[in-house]
Amino acid sequence: MLEIKNLHKRFGDKEVLKGVDLIVPERGVYGFVGVNGAGKTTTMKIVLGLLKADEGEVKVNGIPIAYGNTETNKMIGYLPDVPEYYGYMNCMEYLKFSGEICGMDATDCKRRSEELLEMVGLADEKHKIRGFSRGMKQRLGIAQALLHRPKLLICDEPTSALDPVGRKDILDVITTTAENQDTTVIFSTHILSDVEHICTEMALLNNGKICYSGSIKELKEMHRQQGYIIELENETIENPNGTETEMRQEVQKLLEKGIRFKKAELMEPSLEKVFMEVVGR
Repeated sequence: MLEIKNLHKRFGDKEVLKGVDLIVPERGVYGFVGVNGAGKTTTMKIVLGLLKADEGEVKVNGIPIAYGNTETNKMIGYLPDVPEYYGYMNCMEYLKFSGEICGMDATDCKRRSEELLEMVGLADEKHKIRGFSRGMKQRLGIAQALLHRPKLLICDEPTSALDPVGRKDILDVITTTAENQDTTVIFSTHILSDVEHICTEMALLNNGKICYSGSIKELKEMHRQQGYIIELENETIENPNGTETEMRQEVQKLLEKGIRFKKAELMEPSLEKVFMEVVGR
């Protein structure tokens, strides 16, 4: 769905992107991860044709991106990190306005708006947008970004300023979008737990380059360390340096002694810990 080759971008004497290569497959939620200032938003703005790359090539659904040429944006929905609205409008008025800009048929726009507002939990909301919370604005932003049935939805830090409940709601909406809307989602964020929750594949952007792209499961396997944990009824046996063989031997001893245990498993590294290892922090 998205292909980026050798992407470079400099602002003054600061080189933000130093040869980014990335391929995002169709369908599902793809995590685009990096610390604040890593260049995630810069990359997405180049994909949207809002910034001119110094060097490199970008394609959406096989079609080359050109700076200032929004032809490919007909296939893209975009939720910026801080969406802006006309505060005097309500949800339906704003989506009607957005549909007119996209050239949608009025009947189709109304039907689609009702469907999306139901999906994001704003179907019964009649108040003006000026009184919306940050989470409600993010929900409306997703509805607006999906209004024209894009093939690609780009979400730039959609959960960064939300409380835990708001974050969960937005993650649920993004997951539903990927499952039911026939849309590929790029989830750009620095919140690794969110990526771990809804993505199966991801790319790590560090120091202007992609230092890993692929399966989250495979990334964890590459950085798996020795160690195991066995939970008994009233205590926990933890060996951070043990091997799988040693864990099996320990379990066998417990069984021979008739000691009950709840579970025995190898320690799995968190995505946050793996990220720190990959970027050398």
